[in-house]
Amino acid sequence: MKEFIVGTHASAQTTVTGSNTAKAMGSGNLEVFSTPAMIALMEEAATRCAAQFLDEGEETVGTVISVKHMSSTPVSMKVEARATLTEADGKRLVFDVIAKDEAGNIGAGTHERFVVVGEKFMQRTQGKLAAE
Repeated sequence: MKEFIVGTHASAQTTVTGSNTAKAMGSGNLEVFSTPAMIALMEEAATRCAAQFLDEGEETVGTVISVKHMSSTPVSMKVEARATLTEADGKRLVFDVIAKDEAGNIGAGTHERFVVVGEKFMQRTQGKLAAE
């Protein structure tokens, strides 16, 4: 793991389609960009931001997200999420995240991720199956 640089940012984009609406994702009945899809896009941006500093075999996992979804976005409109690293405390990373559609801001908040070794993390996770 390289030293994380506060202020580093990355983004992720999508277009609102029938598959990422509230109705399709079960988070409502309307044909608008869903909150779960917005959160996933924010996490994707944060993952891209962190990836710049990871060594081979390292990954990040999301642990906390606190966001407000402030405006609806119709089908066919483009959405971009941007994550900016605001804190790096060992393996703990904190990001400011925002989402915008073509008309302006639609969401904002904070997101926390932890650096893990992918193989060890998956072994520990799969170990839950043996405990059943």
